[in-house]
Amino acid sequence: MVRWWAITWIELVRLFRDRGNIFFVLVFPLLLVVLIGASFGGEGAGASIGVVADDADPAAQRLVGALDGLDGLDTEEVGDPEQLRDLVARGGLRAGVVIPDGFGDDLARGGGAEVAYIGRPDGSGASLRAVVEGVVSGEASITDAAVAAADATGRPFTETAAVAAALADVLPPIVVSATEVAVEDGLAQEFAGLGQFDLGASSQLFLFTFLTATAGGVALIQTRQYGVARRMLSTSTPPLVVLTGVAGGRIGVALFQAAYIVAVTAVVFGVNWGDPVATTAVVLLFCLVAGGAGMLVGATLRNDSQASGVGVGLGLGLAALGGSMAPLEIFPDTIRRVAMVTPHAWANQAMAELVRRDGRLGDVLVELAVLAAFAVVILTAATVLLRRNLTR
Repeated sequence: MVRWWAITWIELVRLFRDRGNIFFVLVFPLLLVVLIGASFGGEGAGASIGVVADDADPAAQRLVGALDGLDGLDTEEVGDPEQLRDLVARGGLRAGVVIPDGFGDDLARGGGAEVAYIGRPDGSGASLRAVVEGVVSGEASITDAAVAAADATGRPFTETAAVAAALADVLPPIVVSATEVAVEDGLAQEFAGLGQFDLGASSQLFLFTFLTATAGGVALIQTRQYGVARRMLSTSTPPLVVLTGVAGGRIGVALFQAAYIVAVTAVVFGVNWGDPVATTAVVLLFCLVAGGAGMLVGATLRNDSQASGVGVGLGLGLAALGGSMAPLEIFPDTIRRVAMVTPHAWANQAMAELVRRDGRLGDVLVELAVLAAFAVVILTAATVLLRRNLTR
């Protein structure tokens, strides 16, 4: 037991002795979670936009009130345009609106006024821009009516503006009859219930644990090339203990990275990981698969360059096909069926059930069984090949 743990511990130490690995194991996955969440996450939930406006300007405040009155849209007052631009760029706000100083005075003189919109170049940015433009156009119509009434009657603009605003509030509105078409499998409703970072967290966990494990096959090749394996086997240490320790090292790296991603994203970003028992089972089995894949790469290839290239290519390719770069639900049916040959697809399917549909352990038994089968087959093949290479 002590010898097995010593070999496993050495594998973990070797990983983090390289400072470059610290970035790719600990930092880079979180950066991608933040990037995905800032770009795509939380679009289905209520959007928050920042507003820079003069509190003493009634016209500006009326426009802010019109924006705040929209369903699913919340406004947040921001001090100045630079702060607003920074908040939107960092993902703190979905978009921003800057109402210039003297907005009401410009309208009273019958002149034009420019309202600035700040958004990100993504789908939600374009959607919110259309919403803001619609509200501004509606307010502009009231202003145009007030200016026309002031010119026709000779009354002050402030008086006609008050009448126009009052009439806009009491006149019957134009009602748009909307019909919602059914979305297959309720996909829109599922994504609408996700937090901002929920979509990217689990997919990046599976991508990076598998990628790190397969790229770690280089360490096994070095173990053979430098004669470390021969020296271990020349002692009284049984081959089974050596193999178990090597496997423990690969699986231990995957488990450490997975636990780190789960803990940090849950605490820092408030990511919902679903039922803890079921999620633990899914992550544990996937780590066994990833560790076995890393052993298989190290057992079948002969040099570091081959292992690095194959490990990265295999890790990224299977992740892309298995739904770790885009949800499986948006794949064509044929590609989705092909994707089920990857462990990533089953793991992502299980997490979709647990996180999006509030599933429990009993709802992902099929996915757990398939992941367990992947783990048994890959670990068995890797152990047989590695034993043959080490004892040859």
